[in-house]
Amino acid sequence: MTDIVLTHGTVVTMNERREIIRDGAVAIDGNRISAVGKTTEIKASHRADIELDCDNKLILPGLVDCHVHLAQALIRGCADDLSLVPWLSERVLPLQGSYSPREGELSAKLCCIEMIKSGTTTFVESLLHWKYGFNEIAKVVDATGIRGVLSKSMMNLRGYADQPDAIPEGMAEDGETTMRQALEMIKKWHGKADNRIHVWFGARTPGGCTIDFYREIAEQARKHRTGITIHLGEVKQDIDYMRKEFKMTPMEFMRHCGVVGPHVIYAHGVWIPQKDFKILSETNSTVCHCPASNLKLASGFAPVPEMLHAGVNVGLGCDGGPSNNCYDMIREMKLAAIVHKARLLDPEVLPAEHVLEMATLNGARATLWGKELGSLESGKLADLIVVDQRNPHLVPVRNPVSNLVYTANGSDVDTVIIDGKIVMRGRKVKTIDETEIVERAQEVGLEVDKRLGLETGPSWPVK
Repeated sequence: MTDIVLTHGTVVTMNERREIIRDGAVAIDGNRISAVGKTTEIKASHRADIELDCDNKLILPGLVDCHVHLAQALIRGCADDLSLVPWLSERVLPLQGSYSPREGELSAKLCCIEMIKSGTTTFVESLLHWKYGFNEIAKVVDATGIRGVLSKSMMNLRGYADQPDAIPEGMAEDGETTMRQALEMIKKWHGKADNRIHVWFGARTPGGCTIDFYREIAEQARKHRTGITIHLGEVKQDIDYMRKEFKMTPMEFMRHCGVVGPHVIYAHGVWIPQKDFKILSETNSTVCHCPASNLKLASGFAPVPEMLHAGVNVGLGCDGGPSNNCYDMIREMKLAAIVHKARLLDPEVLPAEHVLEMATLNGARATLWGKELGSLESGKLADLIVVDQRNPHLVPVRNPVSNLVYTANGSDVDTVIIDGKIVMRGRKVKTIDETEIVERAQEVGLEVDKRLGLETGPSWPVK
């Protein structure tokens, strides 16, 4: 007896041949996919406890968000239309620095709900400060049913590039303590929740860590067979700082510190020069493209088509509430697909199929779940989503992949299955009380603003 069978859908397999199966079906036993094929074939060979009719719907692998800030969902919209320095030093860091574990947990719940409802089944949290409540946030990931990497923030300096005191007191941490905490969390949480939770090292940007500390992080990651994520080349100041301080390019510096390899994700990569593409490719390292964040903060345009052409693994990420304002990977896919066409004046650059690969296969590879996720194939983990194609803005459907990337929104996701469990069905999240969390987040989010005396409302008069 099979646990779940999804039938009569258009199945975008993302397998090696990139097959699309019309009137297709996916069978799930336990937490694994047991069969993929035509509905008639699968129903003939599999009797299911639960059958989900996916007529006029798209069935595809769950999306992978390679760069998330869970704690920033609660400060969504706190720093709109500001340049990077005041955005960071006057709004984002002070607000996060005032958090209690209660607020960190609430923000994580809000973020996980949003990701699930928009089709993200796996995420990489990049900088989880201890004060947010690491243990409670891990419990949130466990309870909501999502799959996630939780990266403990690592620093032993308070700088950001050439600004030595950029990290305010409320966000400052010391190297010895962060290392101890990270190792404790690896021991406690890595591989827990049926292996849905992994714990990585979230290294601060150059200026926030010494070379020796980066090397210690790299050594511990190798020892514990886990990953590292770091913001790199997000703004031009990063490049100028590494050139001036170390006489190196970003990837020359990362290689010098030992922070390279298939277990490393560099967020943004906007200003990584072309000469670094070879190092990225040869070390099988990943760059996470965050187009909405880069555009909103006017950081620049990551050379994504050029990186892909050079053999670099590039994933996609939404970043956080203040820099993107949403955690919708479907919206992020569209932006990634169109921005480079305009940048390079070439409408054939980065077609929809390549962007979907970035959001599935490339992301899975980046998270070290590459052999388990990213495609719908027998034996892989049952992480998949169902997108309703009957909404007016999605009709008529000619090419289901381009329709998904260029036309859909996260709100078109109808059903989400993670690790073989139905986490959302009919837009109803089954693992957490969405209404309660949304109400609390509205109240608590404004309380955080008031605590610091920040005016974050409209610039126009409000009566």
